[in-house]
Amino acid sequence: MSIDLAFTVAPFGLEPLRSFTLEPVDGADGLFALLGAGTTDSGVEDPRLYLLDAAVHLPDYAPELSDEQAERIGLVRAEEAMLLVVANPDAGGTTVNLLAPVVVNARTGVGAQFILEDQDLPLRAELARS
Repeated sequence: MSIDLAFTVAPFGLEPLRSFTLEPVDGADGLFALLGAGTTDSGVEDPRLYLLDAAVHLPDYAPELSDEQAERIGLVRAEEAMLLVVANPDAGGTTVNLLAPVVVNARTGVGAQFILEDQDLPLRAELARS
């Protein structure tokens, strides 16, 4: 089931787009394609990012949002947050960006990609194969 998302600020590299569809990837539990409609400032038409549901693939990943970040997407309770990380597959495996997760308010469909401050998390963490 697809979910329409409205970002408060365009995700990094996808400026100026702020409306997206989150589409589950068939046969891959917890893997989603974030689909944009339009052209980015860098000229990419209808961009696509792959996102992993942290609850499925990284159950110990527990970043902390600032009050300002939570407020920006209208989060009142942590249980309302859908925590996603950008996946970067390549020939050597897949890395995930733990420093800049995509957080979606599951109640409203409002999301944002946040840079986590004062948290020692990598931009490219190797994703362990299960």
